Amino acid sequence: MTFLVTGATGSVGRHVVARLRDAGAQVRAVTRNPGTAGFPADVEVVAGDLDRPETLEPALAGIERAYLFPHDDATAFAELAKKAGVRRIVVLSSASAGIEYKREHNSDSHAWHLAVERAVEDSGIACTAIRPGSFASNSLLWADAIRSGSAVRSPYASAAQAPVHEADIAAVAATALLEDGHTGAKYTLSGPASITLAEQVRTIGEALGRQTSFEELTPEQGRAELLQNLPEDVVDMLLGYWAEAVDQPEPVLPTVEQVTGRPARTFAQWAADHVADFR
Repeated sequence: MTFLVTGATGSVGRHVVARLRDAGAQVRAVTRNPGTAGFPADVEVVAGDLDRPETLEPALAGIERAYLFPHDDATAFAELAKKAGVRRIVVLSSASAGIEYKREHNSDSHAWHLAVERAVEDSGIACTAIRPGSFASNSLLWADAIRSGSAVRSPYASAAQAPVHEADIAAVAATALLEDGHTGAKYTLSGPASITLAEQVRTIGEALGRQTSFEELTPEQGRAELLQNLPEDVVDMLLGYWAEAVDQPEPVLPTVEQVTGRPARTFAQWAADHVADFR
């Protein structure tokens, strides 16, 4: 059986490919630029673009199980997958789809991710939704400041998250692809511990072997700085998450271990895995 992975060169998709390959599965990785994908020779790399569904028909030929990176036109992908005979799709979604917090009511993130899930479910293909909370990789926003030795400047130093390692997101997705018994599941994921933004910065410093510092800004100052690098809707989403996480920390969930049989990776492990990004 060959497994299809869309978004294969992304941070999660690349780990999904690796997990499936480690399990001895044949993998077909879809990417816009096969020549630069950098996968091992035993991974079949094919050209395809979720923005252009017609390019995915050849990639779906002979596929029974697929990992779907979320996309605006998930309905088109699901229809093509149904036509090709795909029997199982594991879709990367978000904890926001489950309205875990008041901030998610009527949020763009909630509506968008829920629409992606429903597009697959409505196709009649067996579906599993992977709903990570805060990605540990969000802290890459601070990479420039940390590399330069400057303080990380942000509001809400005491906002407490439970950041999840992208490798754990992929491990849950790969398990749902490889094993039976996950149809209809909606797995909300977190890391194994709660950690504030200021503590995350300090933990990255410990991985680097040097001191890092956090300078707390007002929400207005933080918004102005974030808008220099991020779209307004993303900035507003982040600030909303952080503001609420001061008084309502993200819950620590056992889902990663329950599904995969191994504990979720700590933020310290994530930092150790990514020291090159901060040097």
